[in-house]
Amino acid sequence: MENPEAPAGARFARIVAASVAGTTIEFYDFFLYGLAAALVFNKVFFPAGDPLTGVLLALVTYAVGFLARPLGGVLFGHLGDRLGRRRTLSLTLLLMGGATVAIGLIPAYATIGVAAPILLVLLRLVQGLALGGEWGGAVLLVAEHGSAAHRGFWSSWPQTGGPLGNLLATGVLAALGLGVTNSQFQDWGWRIPFLLSIVLVAVGIWLRHAVEESPIFLAAQRRTAIHDGPAPVRVVLSRHRKQVLMAALADVGEKATYYTFSIFLLAYLTQVVHVPKSTALTAITIASVFQAIAIVLGGAAGDRYGRRVTSVLLAGLIALWALAGLPMVNSGSPIRITVVVTIGLTLHGLLTGAQAPFFAELFPSEIRYTGASLGYQLATIVGGSLTPIIGVALLHRYPSTLPITLLLCLMLACTAAAFLWAGETRDRDLREVTDGSPAGEPRSAATP
Repeated sequence: MENPEAPAGARFARIVAASVAGTTIEFYDFFLYGLAAALVFNKVFFPAGDPLTGVLLALVTYAVGFLARPLGGVLFGHLGDRLGRRRTLSLTLLLMGGATVAIGLIPAYATIGVAAPILLVLLRLVQGLALGGEWGGAVLLVAEHGSAAHRGFWSSWPQTGGPLGNLLATGVLAALGLGVTNSQFQDWGWRIPFLLSIVLVAVGIWLRHAVEESPIFLAAQRRTAIHDGPAPVRVVLSRHRKQVLMAALADVGEKATYYTFSIFLLAYLTQVVHVPKSTALTAITIASVFQAIAIVLGGAAGDRYGRRVTSVLLAGLIALWALAGLPMVNSGSPIRITVVVTIGLTLHGLLTGAQAPFFAELFPSEIRYTGASLGYQLATIVGGSLTPIIGVALLHRYPSTLPITLLLCLMLACTAAAFLWAGETRDRDLREVTDGSPAGEPRSAATP
């Protein structure tokens, strides 16, 4: 069903562009930390005799951001469901940018001692809170403005902010790696990408300032006393626990796939296979281009064939590629490494795009920001933070990709099970999903 309040082409293009720009900037900031944690933070903030121990400690602080993301989803979800999507998204962007710039200004452990990692952890918490509120609003703003027939395609565009942000982060780090020595990079070069965030945030705020509020949110605001009712998180946890669990399980495999083929492999290649960091960063940079394109194609496939069948099929393909492809990186060949990472992140992109609108289709308009954000961000704790940490920890005893591959396959099985449990959601009208309707079941019998 078409949304009669869908904006004209130029206005809708501006909405999509602002969402893509915002998520790109936020993910640039967030992923920049992960890349720096794998490359340099172990030496700057966590000096240790064993390089892998230092990387592990750095990745633990990396995980702190993921633990904060569900809290950010609840906090900013509340604001988004009460005050609107647009204003909330501007706030998350400001918070993320401020924390990222501050990280670039923290003195090293050698200068201020234990205060350095403490400040790093606190600012990582702020990053996690901001990103926890960013994703839900960016995707919902597009989904609620557009038409149902192409909801998957357009909702997938904000998701490209992930690989585009990562592309930007790895590209800047790779350029620095070519322009400065390893000693200079460790001393001061790594700070430059963090300080650049202030420019990107200014651009993002300018773009989002002109975006219109979601018509579905405005209709819900007129229809119900949103400001006087119970907190959105209370409604979600009392009436939609099953939908939150579905969303979290559906996304856990996608998260684990990304962090296996990027953050874990970056640490594995540099610390175990001993390839130059520029080789690993170049592979991820090339792969991110294909990943961004694949996300949009995955969104179109979800519209054509349904969220369920597309996601289950892709989860199986990713598991097969992890089993077959990850051992190939042990050769240290730059070509093989690039092929493994590119195929892995391309398949991840297809899965990300296919499931992009699924989270919005599970929840009513009045609590959609909170519900979708909470389910999505809970998946990041297991699939996003624990996967690289467990993988690096296992490298101490098993210098192999097999343990992390088996863990990834388990999480992909959770994703497939969640979509089989939820049924097909492609034909839902977002205006008709209410607390009085069976939001956890398909609205119609139509299936792919």
